[in-house]
Amino acid sequence: MGLRMFERIAGREPEDGLAARRPLVDAVASREPELVGLADGALRERADALGRRVRAATPTDADGGPDALGRRREPGGDDFLVETFALVREAARRRLGQRPFDTQIACGIALYHGRVAEMATGEGKTLAAVAPVALQALAGRGAHVLTFNDYLARRDAGWMGPVYDLLGLSVGFVQEGMGPAERQRAYGSDVTYLTAREAGFDLLRDGLCLDPAEQVHRPFHSALVDEADSILIDEARIPLVIAGAMEQQSTGLPRLAALARRLRPGLDYETDDAGRNVFLTEQGLEEVEQALGCGSLVDPEGLRLLVAMRNALHAEALLSRDVDYIVRRGKIELVDELTGRVADKRHWPDGLQAAVEAKEGLRLGADGRILGSITLQHLLRLYPHLCGMTATARSAAGELREIYGLDVASIPTHRPCVREDLPDVLFSHREARDRALVEEIVRVHDRGRPILVGTASVAASERLAAGLRGRGVRCRVLNAKNDEEEAAIVAEAGALGAVTISTNMAGRGTDIRLGGEDERDRDRVVALGGLSVLGTHRHESVRIDDQLRGRAGRQGDPGSSRFYVSLDDELLEKTGISRLIPENFFPEKITEEIDSAVVRREVARAQRIIEGESSDTRRRLYELSEILEKQRAFMAAWRREVLEGPGGLGLLEERAEPRWRRLADRLGAERLEQIERRLTLLVIDRCWSEHLTEMQAVRDEVHLVALDGRVPMAELYRAAIGAFEALLERVDDEIVAAFEHLAVGPEGPDWDEAGLRGPSATWTYMVHDDVFAGNVLLGLANRASIGFMAVLLLWPVLLGWGIYLRWKRRRGDRPGRSG
Repeated sequence: MGLRMFERIAGREPEDGLAARRPLVDAVASREPELVGLADGALRERADALGRRVRAATPTDADGGPDALGRRREPGGDDFLVETFALVREAARRRLGQRPFDTQIACGIALYHGRVAEMATGEGKTLAAVAPVALQALAGRGAHVLTFNDYLARRDAGWMGPVYDLLGLSVGFVQEGMGPAERQRAYGSDVTYLTAREAGFDLLRDGLCLDPAEQVHRPFHSALVDEADSILIDEARIPLVIAGAMEQQSTGLPRLAALARRLRPGLDYETDDAGRNVFLTEQGLEEVEQALGCGSLVDPEGLRLLVAMRNALHAEALLSRDVDYIVRRGKIELVDELTGRVADKRHWPDGLQAAVEAKEGLRLGADGRILGSITLQHLLRLYPHLCGMTATARSAAGELREIYGLDVASIPTHRPCVREDLPDVLFSHREARDRALVEEIVRVHDRGRPILVGTASVAASERLAAGLRGRGVRCRVLNAKNDEEEAAIVAEAGALGAVTISTNMAGRGTDIRLGGEDERDRDRVVALGGLSVLGTHRHESVRIDDQLRGRAGRQGDPGSSRFYVSLDDELLEKTGISRLIPENFFPEKITEEIDSAVVRREVARAQRIIEGESSDTRRRLYELSEILEKQRAFMAAWRREVLEGPGGLGLLEERAEPRWRRLADRLGAERLEQIERRLTLLVIDRCWSEHLTEMQAVRDEVHLVALDGRVPMAELYRAAIGAFEALLERVDDEIVAAFEHLAVGPEGPDWDEAGLRGPSATWTYMVHDDVFAGNVLLGLANRASIGFMAVLLLWPVLLGWGIYLRWKRRRGDRPGRSG
């Protein structure tokens, strides 16, 4: 709240993206007459010549260096921009039959200038992105377009491909399931469409390669993020993980799940006001200790079991089937609360994931060792050039600027938006809301007007659909259980008489055409008022509400939106709506609509509270992950030095000289260097994996130190720095020890016998990391007093970096090592 207020005072509201760029937009338009008459070959020659000039102007350190986030801006960019954008506009006209509007050109300019462009749904963001991406690609270092899902990556690459092709630029896309050779070809293209998730997983896989030729990425250069608020804000905190070396899952989890079912709420355990955490009472602690026949769970040797019991209780009390997850094909699949979709390849932290599997009586999944991890936030900051586009960025402007240094440019619509956004309809309880909602749907449906209803969960969508069918209204349901049918359902959601009940799946990345997919009844639907969008609840962010509203009113189409809200909605209850509304204004349980400005105001306030808490949680999770990311970057640089050479070696010749010389005489210096390089990489990987496992355990358990009167944040930082210092000291010793015991025969080293072969299989997933977002650790982190504690914590961070630098200098002084 304070940051947003400061931004308003400082005049940092999102800029008018068209007015601010009108001179450049006009300059692009002035080039059109000379390009229209050119043959395709001449247009291609123009693009080739432009590419040579752009590559000749590639910036170096002498060009002013990077900005505060490590990003660079191209010199003379606006000179190249006008010519590139004019070429792209003409190529799009020829290959797609679409001439980009001035608003799309302005959007592209804002993107090239490193902004997040806010552009309404249906305004053509996909085409607007082509010109800035093409200009980045002309530099010859590759440009990534990060899409919302694999389907959009494949679709957009094929759809926009002819435009790039006419300009001599190659296009590729990356999909889950592709092999290394296909990925190398895709990343080697001038333009690559893919998800941020796949880019991150490939970075993690590259970090395990033992041969540079196996890597698929080239150095990061430019990324344009589609649905930027979702990827840069909502999902950015989520860690990407690569795991391997499967271990045996704990066999005690089913027993803990059964015990959790027996515990009584209010007696054996309690939940916090936000419903995010569960706590054993003193009576519950005694009950668990007696049932398990163990000692005290709060003793150091009992903490692991206490964490496992907490996970079992969390799964039982706080996570609901068909709300937080579904069970499909014998597996737990998480439902993303922001999109309503199955969160593909996403897990809860391993202990909780296993607890939910045990709760549902499923076969426990593999729990392997974490080999590498990076959050999307830190992944995206690796790109020197970063920009994004979305329909809803304004309310996230402060966070985008704070974390990424990205300002928001608001692009006006090509045609005025005439959608009617009606005031909320408020009710005291869910049953009254649902009755009124069904009546409204029946009334609108009787006229033939298409309706899209957004619901909070799978269960809610199915409950509403059953109520409508009971009234004789045919409807289609879109939720995580039938996500394979999404494209077909959405395609006809704007058809005459269509009623579509959906979770948030229809709220982002969808384009609903009036009259149906082929717009056969467009005129009749327009005459009826267009698409009617109805929401059954307020979301955790007004951005998500706006995404749902934005399904109607596409490119000047008529439409309307309205939310039906009950005061016993889970979101409102979490914020304590009963305390926010003054007692004399709080309504009794009534069936009629609530008509009160005070209640309406407090409902809006409750949503702002949730938004603020979510923003604080993201910020704290970012701070918690920052120290681990610094350690990851340090280890990645060290590993890259060893992998790519020529430096990074020499330790064995220094500390194991007798055996080194014997083997050098027998194998030759070059062959022995290859052995040392592989040995060093494998030991680095193993030690880093052990460090990640240790840090995961610390993070899972560190909030329990509050029971002992210590500050969890301080303990976490102390543990992270201490563990990393020990890691740096241990790696060299383990390399030497492994070398001394490595059997080297005529066929080469026996890596298996030494226990140094890499994992036989790896898999990747995303961690739903904020499931414990309200725990004691983060609760303490959000207190004002901890701000002062954070200052006190700076000294170990600085001390830690001093250790890193001193260690690096020490390694660099050895013979055969690069400095």
